[in-house]
Amino acid sequence: MVRFFADGEVLRGDTVVLTGENAQHAKVLRLKAGETVLVCDGQGTECLCEVTDAGEMKLNVLKRRESTSEAAVRVSVYMAFPKADKLEHVIQKATELGAYEIVAFPSARCVSRPDEKSLKKKLERWQKIAASAAEQSGRGRIPQVLVLDSFHAALSRASEADKALMFYENEQAVTLKMALSGEYRTVSLLTGPEGGLEEKEVRQARETGLQVCTLGKRILRCETAPLCALSAVMYDAGEF
Repeated sequence: MVRFFADGEVLRGDTVVLTGENAQHAKVLRLKAGETVLVCDGQGTECLCEVTDAGEMKLNVLKRRESTSEAAVRVSVYMAFPKADKLEHVIQKATELGAYEIVAFPSARCVSRPDEKSLKKKLERWQKIAASAAEQSGRGRIPQVLVLDSFHAALSRASEADKALMFYENEQAVTLKMALSGEYRTVSLLTGPEGGLEEKEVRQARETGLQVCTLGKRILRCETAPLCALSAVMYDAGEF
C-alpha cells in the first residue's frame, strides 16, 4: 500500500489534503478516487485513508492506528563523521533496518569535519534521506538524524542506553553476542571513522560506562560496522 508522511496536525481531522512533494508523488502514482493509502505522522501513528478527490488530493480518514512496523527495541546508531557520502548510505540503510535514530559526532581521527555553515544543509539532506527510506521501507516513524559537537557528548548520551556498546578492532575478549546477554529495551551502537578509534578514546568509553566489544576477526569498513551491529541487535531482539 502506498505510504505518505505528513505533519501530525494534518492528521487530526477526518479529512487530509496531500500537498507539496506528497501531492506530486500521488499524481505520479496516478491515484484514483476510491483507492486506499496510508498517511503517517512520522511518530508511529498511521491513518488508513480513502482518496475522495484525486484532482485536489483529498483523502477521507477511515481508521487511525499505531504502526506495527516499528521495532520493540530502540537502537541508536552513533557514527563518527566519515568521508564523502558514507554517512548518507548508513542513514538510508539503518532506517530500513529499523534504527530509532542516527547520531553523528567527531572523533580524533575524523578526516571529515563539517563546519557550522555546511552542517545545516547537510542535516536537512540527511533528514530527507531518512524520511525517504522510512517511506520506502514501510515504517511508521522517521528516525531523527542528530549531530553532536564532541566525542565526549557522544559517549555521555550513548551511555544512557540499557546496552551501550562501542566497537573496537583491537578488542578480542568480548563479543557482541556476549554484550547482548540479558534483557534490554534501548541500545547504543558506537563506531569510529575510517582510521578507527584511538586507544585514549576507548579508555574514555570504558570510563563512561560503555561496553567495548568486537565485531569479529575481520576489519570492517566504517560504513559496514554500524549496519552489521544493527542487524545483529535486531536479530537478537527477535525482529528478523
